[in-house]
Amino acid sequence: MEKYPSINVLGRPLKACSADPVTGFFRDGHCNSCAQDTGSHTVCAVMTDEFLAYSKYVGNDLSTPRPEFGFEGLKAGDQWCLCAARFLQAHDEGCAPQVNLAATHVAALDIVRLEILQEHALDPSG
Repeated sequence: MEKYPSINVLGRPLKACSADPVTGFFRDGHCNSCAQDTGSHTVCAVMTDEFLAYSKYVGNDLSTPRPEFGFEGLKAGDQWCLCAARFLQAHDEGCAPQVNLAATHVAALDIVRLEILQEHALDPSG
């Protein structure tokens, strides 16, 4: 699988999202993407209890540990490479988490407008 260039939504080098828990489509701590990443795991989001409950409600339980997959479950405060469409859905429902723009891959812009990401930015300047 060939990764897309590691560029963030601000046009700069992509920063790490999280090494603890380790995240990303490639499980390299970055929200890198490629053609095989059909879910576009490109938005570096800071989990909240509200968002985790919402995600579970809509069918993607990110908080329950799944040891068979080496997944400890997420908790509020964890950063995670979220599917861009799920982020947009949460935004539309009023429960989107905050976003680390410096660690959000430019491919997210295929699904989510930059202005929406900036509305939820931890640091709008990246």
